[in-house]
Amino acid sequence: MKPSTYAFILSTLAGLSTLLGFIFIFFPIKKKDILLVTSLSFAAGVMLTVSFFDLIPTSITSLKQIFYMFPCILITMISFVTGIIVSMIIDKKMPAQQNHVKRVGLIAMLAIILHNIPEGIATYLTSSTNTKLGITLTIAIALHNIPEGISISIPIYYATKNKGRAFLYTLISGLSEPFGAIIAVLFLSQWITPAMTGILYAIIAGIMTHIALYELLPTSWKYQQINKTIVFFIIGIIIMLFSHILL
Repeated sequence: MKPSTYAFILSTLAGLSTLLGFIFIFFPIKKKDILLVTSLSFAAGVMLTVSFFDLIPTSITSLKQIFYMFPCILITMISFVTGIIVSMIIDKKMPAQQNHVKRVGLIAMLAIILHNIPEGIATYLTSSTNTKLGITLTIAIALHNIPEGISISIPIYYATKNKGRAFLYTLISGLSEPFGAIIAVLFLSQWITPAMTGILYAIIAGIMTHIALYELLPTSWKYQQINKTIVFFIIGIIIMLFSHILL
């Protein structure tokens, strides 16, 4: 098997792991509010952890290949703030939804698509040159894609009562990862630079941070299950930190 084919398969598997989060809609929980509160707060913890312990450090590491430390930090922070502003603009431009939970699911899907595309690029480029490292990266991405799938499928399902739609939206977000691999094959293999990578990851970190703090946590808080919101927010953080330690 050609390295490029193998790399594309790994990118696809990493992306489709998002669908594992869809399974949670079949859990026999009588009170949907509890599942919504726990999944939204859990997803917020995951997104913030990915932003601050994965995306931002990766951004700085990429920029360090070109700049000294202070410019690296400055560029990362500017890009991070830019991501927050972009997310705020997207939030205002999103069509109004009668069901706020559905809106949260759609915004989460958009954020995760933006996150998964560069992940697909990174997985493909890494796997095509270093198979062992590519497998490790695929496993790490798959682990944190599962709760990302939860953050899409649960709000969409409880807002629409439609499992097919929840599955479709989760699938679309997962397919954005192999789409990133395709972009890498067609356009970026020869042209992507560490500076581009660093800026992109910091922008995505800003977008995900804004969504976690402005959409996911406030929506979870509205159900007045404060203890569950805090507990599952912390659980999301712990699980992601644990996956980083293992991998």
